[in-house]
Amino acid sequence: MAEKPISIVPLLSRALHRIRTTPPRIIASPPTQPRRAAVALIIRVVPSANAVLPPPPANPVTLSEFFELEWVNDPAARPEILFLQRENPAPEDSAMTRIRNTREQHVAFPGGRTEADDEGGLYTAMRQTWEEIGVDLAERDYTCIGQLDDREITTSLGKRLLMILSPFVFLQLTPQAPPPDPAESTTLHWTPLASLVSAHSPPRWSTVTVDAASRLAPKHSTALRLLVQVLVGSMEFPAIIVQPSSLPSATPDGKPSHDILEKGYLSRSDRPQKLKLWGLSLGMTLDLMSYMVLPAPSPSGDNSEAHKANSGSSSPLSPMMQLPYQTGAETMRMDVVAPSLASVFPRFSYPDVNFWIWVFGKRYREVVRGWEASVRGGGTNDRRINWSGSALSTFYAAIRKALVVVIVARALGVLFGVAFATWWIFGQ
Repeated sequence: MAEKPISIVPLLSRALHRIRTTPPRIIASPPTQPRRAAVALIIRVVPSANAVLPPPPANPVTLSEFFELEWVNDPAARPEILFLQRENPAPEDSAMTRIRNTREQHVAFPGGRTEADDEGGLYTAMRQTWEEIGVDLAERDYTCIGQLDDREITTSLGKRLLMILSPFVFLQLTPQAPPPDPAESTTLHWTPLASLVSAHSPPRWSTVTVDAASRLAPKHSTALRLLVQVLVGSMEFPAIIVQPSSLPSATPDGKPSHDILEKGYLSRSDRPQKLKLWGLSLGMTLDLMSYMVLPAPSPSGDNSEAHKANSGSSSPLSPMMQLPYQTGAETMRMDVVAPSLASVFPRFSYPDVNFWIWVFGKRYREVVRGWEASVRGGGTNDRRINWSGSALSTFYAAIRKALVVVIVARALGVLFGVAFATWWIFGQ
């Protein structure tokens, strides 16, 4: 008899309670770059088809009361997270990055830039969500769980800061909520959390290929961009393939309803079918999942659901997501430190570039070892130190040094080849 899959609702409860009680790391905007942005990570629990739903309560339930509800703890209940697919990504999503495979489509979270009249990052996330997908997060159907760590959005391989991004986590407290009303160019995708964190169905990892010239050469210099593309090649970033949402409702004959077609639930036939979660959105998703600490199998053979939900002896995400870590050194586990860093470290298409990054990455490895020692020693991240910023800056510094060596070596090789060919042709 096949083993019944374990519900991830207890893991979700653990994660949201930890987010609510853990203060986020706030990054202050420097005077030279005050721009900020905020996004909303919206989670809901879809009740089973046979669930008996209670009448709406007079007052909104608390987080602890929510996870004690019978329909939430139903084994067939399905926790989901909302991604959206934009036909025209915002500048902070693309970051002037040129994606090679135009048949791919990428998903993100609702949100955008902070405006001068906004009262803070939380207000920005709620306002942008309302404007973009028509969901009012201020209604009693939703509650703000808390904020994840701020993230720095940079370009030119970390040399220039674009803005500070603040992610906020929201939970839908009711089994039903008013339907969203997304913009015409936006499609919504409710993705089961079990497809991201599950031993029975691990996520499908892939890559997104980006032209290195889009991050190294001026945007309007075509010749220089082509030269950099030939000399350096491309970069590959980890990505998760996200399945498009199933239809929320249909007409009696089984066809999509007019409301579905109008509200952006159904992808058009000319839209790419392969959806990928990568970059900043993947990093924020991994930050969220890192709170769902998945325990290793019990040595005593206790594999009960309660033991798996409450044990916290293992590192975040352990083998359940099968993260494609690029540790840079043996015995150094990035999943112990920060799983989301795995989403922002690229690999280059030319092996010698990756080799020189490793050569110049000594300082980066020292930072990560210090970070790991802090986590292992205190049992939690030392939030007074910007470990992630230091790791990213030292890693990008190694990339820049490696690219200088590679480009100079290639230029010398070309000059030597031209000189040798000239001697061979005219010196004989």
